[in-house]
Amino acid sequence: MSQFNIEEEIEDIAGGEFERVPVPISKLKSWKSFLGMYAGEHAAGTEFVIGPLFLTTGVSAFDLIVGLLLGNLLAVLSWRFLTAEIAVKYRLTLYYQLEKICGKSLVTGYNLANGVLFCFLAGSMITVSATAVGIPFNMEMPKLTDTMPNGMTWVIIVIALGAVISLIASKGYDTVSKAANWMSPVIVLAFLACGIVALNQLGVGSLSEFWDIWGEGSDPFPGQIKYTFWHVVIWSWFANAAMHVGMSDLSVFRFAKKASSGWTTAAGMYVGHYMAWIAAALLYAVYLKSPEAQGLLANGEAPTVAPGPLANNAIGVFGIIAVVLAGWTTANPTIYRAGLAFQAIVPKLSTFWVTIIAGTLATVAGLFPAFAMKLLGFVALYGFILAPFGAIIVFEHFFHKQAGIVKNYAEVANLKFNKAVFFAWAISFGLFYFISIQFDVFLSFVTLPAWLLCGVLFLVFSKWIQKS
Repeated sequence: MSQFNIEEEIEDIAGGEFERVPVPISKLKSWKSFLGMYAGEHAAGTEFVIGPLFLTTGVSAFDLIVGLLLGNLLAVLSWRFLTAEIAVKYRLTLYYQLEKICGKSLVTGYNLANGVLFCFLAGSMITVSATAVGIPFNMEMPKLTDTMPNGMTWVIIVIALGAVISLIASKGYDTVSKAANWMSPVIVLAFLACGIVALNQLGVGSLSEFWDIWGEGSDPFPGQIKYTFWHVVIWSWFANAAMHVGMSDLSVFRFAKKASSGWTTAAGMYVGHYMAWIAAALLYAVYLKSPEAQGLLANGEAPTVAPGPLANNAIGVFGIIAVVLAGWTTANPTIYRAGLAFQAIVPKLSTFWVTIIAGTLATVAGLFPAFAMKLLGFVALYGFILAPFGAIIVFEHFFHKQAGIVKNYAEVANLKFNKAVFFAWAISFGLFYFISIQFDVFLSFVTLPAWLLCGVLFLVFSKWIQKS
């Protein structure tokens, strides 16, 4: 799920240029440059949490297996026919493209939201790594319902991990991206090994026995909601909403020779968001059969979702290492990206200090297990907040002629704050977030309606403002 370092990897290949100009033809990359990146970057620390969390929602076998197939396909189609299509047309970064439409002041607000949400995601990955580091110290693992730190050992380990990760991120991206490239195959192999070992521990010898692991589903664990087929489909489609329909990966695919390179995202979706999620879910299925988990369930408590012990139970020390690496390779570039977002707001601060600030915020977030234990909900919220900004770009690209509006209006009119963009986002966000809260509607269910409404309102408001 976490491909936040892809942009930096490609820009590193290209010399770190073209932030405010189209990518020249001489720097374009073939589809092969994207295939490995997406396959590796979506088998990361988040997958160790998301897979088990699906089981806590009482999902059935059909809903999980088939729902993930369809949801991930919709994500691939979004990348191919929206993100990649627009990226190869203009070959600009998301931030510069938004600036031309929205104005610099409004993009500053977007950067702030992006940076803070990146820090929270990085914090959840520090939590993931801490569950592995804590094993030799017999650390009490956070429970599914925990929100606060559960002991001094937990606090010390999280702070130590956060300090190391932040310091490495602050030194620059070259080492981070190269290390991630080397570690990604190890992590993918670990997921595959975990899945195979878990199947053996569950005594699965046929497809029907595999199917019976989840069967017809069950009641959700305490504090969780029940996931149906459509919950799985829609959530997995919008797990990376900010990246595809939110257009963040314009920064990636602007280097693609053809829009067809968008199909390479299938490697990430079906290696990481399918194989890795199911493998991690199998690890949790093994744990749920243990006396400890059965005892917790009998007392009406939710069994712990701690990636470190789960992987350790399957493949031993290799599992512990894989969890640490998976969390590290996700948190490190995410902190780096958060630092860049903050630096756009306070350009006088050096990259070192904005990254340290971002790392500190991520470490504080990592102290609170809720960010990792509620990752399904957080990822849904992240996409819901940021995705509508992508609708601005999509609707302007495809419908500006029909609507009779000027493209890149903030640039043409020398605006720093395009009110049409702000009010379109604020109304769509406010309306559908209210519907989600007031009527207890699954947040991912309203992400697409909010995205569509934001795009339509942008065209309407733009027509009115430009006319006046």
